[in-house]
Amino acid sequence: MEGRARGSLPFVGMIMVVLAQAGNMVVMKMAMSDGINKYTMVFYCNALSSLVLLPCPFIISRRSGSCPPFTFSVLRKIFLLSLVGFTSQMSGYVGIDYSSPVLGTAMMNLIPAFTFILALISRMEKVNWKSSSSQAKLVGTIASILGAFLVTLYKGPPILRSPIPPAAVQPRRLLFLFSRQSNWILGGFLLAAEAFLISLSYIGQAFILKDYPVVLNIMFYVLFFQTIFSGLLSFVTVREPQSWILKVDMGLIAILYSALVAGVFRVTLSTWCLKRTGPVYVSMFQPLGTVFAVGLGFIFLSEKLHIGRYKYSLFFSIEMPIPLVYNLESS
Repeated sequence: MEGRARGSLPFVGMIMVVLAQAGNMVVMKMAMSDGINKYTMVFYCNALSSLVLLPCPFIISRRSGSCPPFTFSVLRKIFLLSLVGFTSQMSGYVGIDYSSPVLGTAMMNLIPAFTFILALISRMEKVNWKSSSSQAKLVGTIASILGAFLVTLYKGPPILRSPIPPAAVQPRRLLFLFSRQSNWILGGFLLAAEAFLISLSYIGQAFILKDYPVVLNIMFYVLFFQTIFSGLLSFVTVREPQSWILKVDMGLIAILYSALVAGVFRVTLSTWCLKRTGPVYVSMFQPLGTVFAVGLGFIFLSEKLHIGRYKYSLFFSIEMPIPLVYNLESS
């Protein structure tokens, strides 16, 4: 009984990870619609996250005598992992700015497909095409890719309207679902790139954890390097001094949420679950974020459900439990 309870911890943990990720997309979109600069926002998020984790390397090195050595080879791998993570981060924020959180969570359905393919290429995942588990994973991979294209390219007529009239929702709040650039397809491709890079980071984390299985230390150095990358990018691209000034508004709330909940909490918990289960298992939970984002927009923000974008988003989110159940049965 105790072993089964421990085995369910990664399951519960990944649900919390995906909900935190979907909430982060919503909060970030609202902040960008409020006028905060996306580049300085990313810098402040990374800086605050790394500051929170700063004591971890010192505490762990003192308390854990069996802690493996932190070699230059490990540092180099973490540096590359942080570069992938930063590129993924920027692709996601720009993609959300061009589209919506609903599309962002829908495109995260690609992560299981990309992770499965990368795990096959890196020989982390073994496939027996005669087994039901491998067949389910293949079906899930194909469904994820098809769903991402349908959600991005096909909108369709509205099939449901929110019970809350549009006049009851503040116009500024409505902007979080409808981008000012209205470039849905470009946003979709940027979010697809984010999904691929997240999958690549899952594989990279799995390799690093084999050599250096200290989750909090890895997360600190990843966020530290991402702070440097985002600081350099912000210094080059942001010319207005007022863009660096933080105010007590939606931008500050978004930075705190992204740094503490979506940064420290989500990334650390996701890495812990990956250490316990592997990259393919972790990636299978991403479609749950679509259900959360669609429900939030429909119930609270007078969002219309279009037969293309949101029906297909929910439909292809349902494919998540199929390979997940087979994966649990085969493990």
